[in-house]
Amino acid sequence: MAKNREGVTVHTMNRAPSGGPVFYASLPDDKENCKELLIATLWNHHQATAGPFRNRCRSSGRAAGPIRVVSGLLGRPHLHLGESRGPAISFSRGGGKMWGALSGDESDVGIDVAGSAEFQGAYPLQRVFHPEELHHASKVTDGDREEAAALLWSVKEAVVKALGCGFHLVDPRQIFVHPSDGGEGGVTFPVCLSGKALARFPLASGRFLRVHSLPRETMWLSIALFTTRAPVHG
Repeated sequence: MAKNREGVTVHTMNRAPSGGPVFYASLPDDKENCKELLIATLWNHHQATAGPFRNRCRSSGRAAGPIRVVSGLLGRPHLHLGESRGPAISFSRGGGKMWGALSGDESDVGIDVAGSAEFQGAYPLQRVFHPEELHHASKVTDGDREEAAALLWSVKEAVVKALGCGFHLVDPRQIFVHPSDGGEGGVTFPVCLSGKALARFPLASGRFLRVHSLPRETMWLSIALFTTRAPVHG
């Protein structure tokens, strides 16, 4: 965890047993340039660490500088450094803040925040969650069903962002969240795909995506990673 000169705290999530770190931070979502500042903050922090993209370009210290955010065909964003592709980046709005996560290696990344207020009343939980998922997520939230739903939603949303598809192509129930196996400062969920989701992403067959979730005030923050590309040598 480190603060930049604007006082923004950048957190580092270290992956185990292999893989680069993930950097994430948030800013109040009350300025037009908050996303640009968030991008510059995360990139500057990335450049202060060793990684495959470290030598691609030197940080200019200005908001975004020569760095551009480019979206793929389905909208998944990544940084573009001059003429070269840079690391994956992901964004989420919630709780009056803009959140961003930047991959420290070649993995695709997804970040999402969700709060229990979104799942009050007659929300059709059965359409997006399996009963088993709600049961084991409720153990993490001390029996609070709405908070469990927020936790699960942030996990599933982070996964589809990392996959780069969105829920218009993948049904939420085709993303199954297994019981947590712990995690540093939060909980880590093994997640697997099924049905059409697995058909669209066959590289996920026979393996789990791992999603790290952290409580943040009245919300849950989840970060997912998915590796499909060959290593980049910087």
